Amino acid sequence: MNFPQSIDELEQLLAEPYPEDVAFARGLCGDVIILGAGGKMGPTLAMRIAKAIKLAGSNARLFAVSRFSDRALRERLQAQGIKIIQADLLDDEAFLHRLTDLPRVPYVIFMAGMKFGSSGNEPLTWTKNVYLPGRVAEHFKGSRIVVLSTGNVYPLVPISSGGSKESDPVGPIGEYAQSCLGRERVFAYFAERYGTKICIIRLNYAVEARYGVLLDIARHVSGGEPVSVGMGCVNVIWQGDANSACFRSLGLCENPPEVINVTGLETLSVRHLAGEFALRFGRLALIEDQESPTALLSNASRCYQLLGIPKIPPDWLLDLVTQWVMRGGVIYLKPTKFEVRDGKF
Repeated sequence: MNFPQSIDELEQLLAEPYPEDVAFARGLCGDVIILGAGGKMGPTLAMRIAKAIKLAGSNARLFAVSRFSDRALRERLQAQGIKIIQADLLDDEAFLHRLTDLPRVPYVIFMAGMKFGSSGNEPLTWTKNVYLPGRVAEHFKGSRIVVLSTGNVYPLVPISSGGSKESDPVGPIGEYAQSCLGRERVFAYFAERYGTKICIIRLNYAVEARYGVLLDIARHVSGGEPVSVGMGCVNVIWQGDANSACFRSLGLCENPPEVINVTGLETLSVRHLAGEFALRFGRLALIEDQESPTALLSNASRCYQLLGIPKIPPDWLLDLVTQWVMRGGVIYLKPTKFEVRDGKF
């Protein structure tokens, strides 16, 4: 697989549907709506679904809902045949469209939420992550809903454990993680109340060239800055693989809600990743702190059974990020803060 040389090529790669995506789109029984489609994951997820629908010869329409302040993004999505709805899901007066105006379609992907800047903005964090899900669940009570959550709802676990499974007890650390568990609980409440079929995806960590754990480590190494190994291990998954899992999880919605972990196969050592980037950049990796015996890790074996294993291996991702950084490619200045152990994001 060739490495993308531009944002357009990168997004095309992220949005290229797998045969499984096309097969799933062929079985759709109505329209799809993505709420919060303007974030990091949403645009290429929308493009992938739109392409899958077209290749499948389906009559399903795809709606993408966000504030869409970036006109160029709106136009890119519209060029794919995606129906754009500009709305602020928290502010019924901000745009022409309100939450209650949104079409009640059979399939909903809920991606809206808040992480970055949650420390110091706790009221807004809880409003976006807990209050808003209640409004969405009420409006779309007759739909199948995929809810994007996070592996942060789990506690830190021994690295030797292989990661938390869906059946393990949750133990969110900090208000961000607590609010994400609140999101899950609110959707579960409305599922019980109305019989709504839901699938909750606990994702960590999606990566591509412009953001993610690998980029965070690569930038530190290339810039001669120390890499903290206090959080000694991580899981990562190519954003394209995460996009595919998110779309096809619409077929896994159940009542009570289905919960699946979505992440990569490997438990990756942060120290090793820093060393691999150092080799690629031709410089030393500066390391600080010492590995703790616990880390935020997820076991996604159930996801592999239901949806198949991720297609893109870590070595390819390391090479992708290395080339992107060396080329001076555009990046999102939103570090993942994967090294944080106290839950303060």
